[in-house]
Amino acid sequence: MEYQRNLGFAIVGCGLIGRRRASTLPPGSLKYACDLDDERARRLAGTTTNCTHTADLEMVLHDPEVNAIIVATANAALAPITLRAVRAGKHVLVEKPAGIRSAELAEIDWAAASSGALVRIGYNHRFHPGFRKAYQLREEEDLGEVMFVRGRYGHGGRVGYEREWRMDSRISGGGELIDQGVHLIDLAHSFLGESRTVEGHAATYFWEAAVDDNAFLSLRTAGGQTAWLQVSCTEWKNLFSFEIYFKRAKLHVEGLGGSYGLERLYYYKMLPEMGPPETVVYEFPRGDTSWALELNEFLEDIRLNRTPIPGLREGRRVLEVVERIYEKSGYRF
Repeated sequence: MEYQRNLGFAIVGCGLIGRRRASTLPPGSLKYACDLDDERARRLAGTTTNCTHTADLEMVLHDPEVNAIIVATANAALAPITLRAVRAGKHVLVEKPAGIRSAELAEIDWAAASSGALVRIGYNHRFHPGFRKAYQLREEEDLGEVMFVRGRYGHGGRVGYEREWRMDSRISGGGELIDQGVHLIDLAHSFLGESRTVEGHAATYFWEAAVDDNAFLSLRTAGGQTAWLQVSCTEWKNLFSFEIYFKRAKLHVEGLGGSYGLERLYYYKMLPEMGPPETVVYEFPRGDTSWALELNEFLEDIRLNRTPIPGLREGRRVLEVVERIYEKSGYRF
C-alpha cells in the first residue's frame, strides 16, 4: 500500500526484540537502527538497505523522514524514549510494559494528545493465532456471558539468570510479574474488562535476587468477573495455559510454540443436557506470526488515525495492577 511505502521507521534498541520487530517492517522502510551498543546497531542496520546505524537519538527524532519509532529497549528506558518520541510528533510502537510505573504512561498520554502522536503497546500475545481465534469465537459463537479466566505462564530461567537485567530492578522495574505477568493481566483485561479489585502477592522463592520470581493474582472487575493468574520463573518445564470460562462454553489456549509447546485452542461447548461437552481442537503449527500481525495493526492505526488498542490506557491499567501487587508484597522498586 502507498501509505506503507511512504512511512519511515526507526528502531531504538537493537537486541533480540528489535531484530524481531525489524523483520516485520515493509521493505526499505527502516531508516535508523539506534542503540548505545554500536555493534548491535550496525548489525541490525546491515539486515536491510539504506539504514543508518547510530547512538544519537536526537538525530533520529529530528529527521522528518522518520514517521514512526519502535522502542525495544530494557524496561527502564521504554517510557523516557517514548516520551521524547511523541513530543517530537513520532508515532510509537513500544514494547510491553511501556514503562515501569503507571505515572510514566500518564505523562506520555498527555504529551501524545498534544502532539497528535499515536502509541501502541507491544502486547503481542493478543495476536497469537490461538487468541485471535478465541476472540473470533467470542464474537461469532453463542458462548454466553464470560464468568472468569485462569492463566498460568512460566519458564525456568537458566544458569546465571539472577545476574541478567530482568533481575535488576533498576533496569527491569521488578521481576517475573512485570516481565511475563503483564501479558496475563493484559489478556485477562481483554476478555473481562479492567480490574477494580486487586488481590494477591509476589514472592522470591528460588533465585538469589531482590525481585520476585513468582506472583499469584486474583483480579475482579466491577461486574464481579474474576481472573486467577500465576506467573513463574521457577517453572521447570516451560508452560503457557489460559482458560476463558463462559456460561455455555470454555476456551483454552495452550502453548505458544517453541519451548512452550505446539499452540492449540480447545473449544468446549456445553450441551443442553450438560455432561461431556462437544470439543473442537484448533492447532497452529506454522509458527509465531504475532509480531507481523501486530505491526500491521500499528500501520492501520496510523493510516486511520485511530486510537491503538492496546494503547496507553490499557498499559496504565496493567501497571496499576503490578504496582498494587508489589505494594501488598512489600517490594519497593
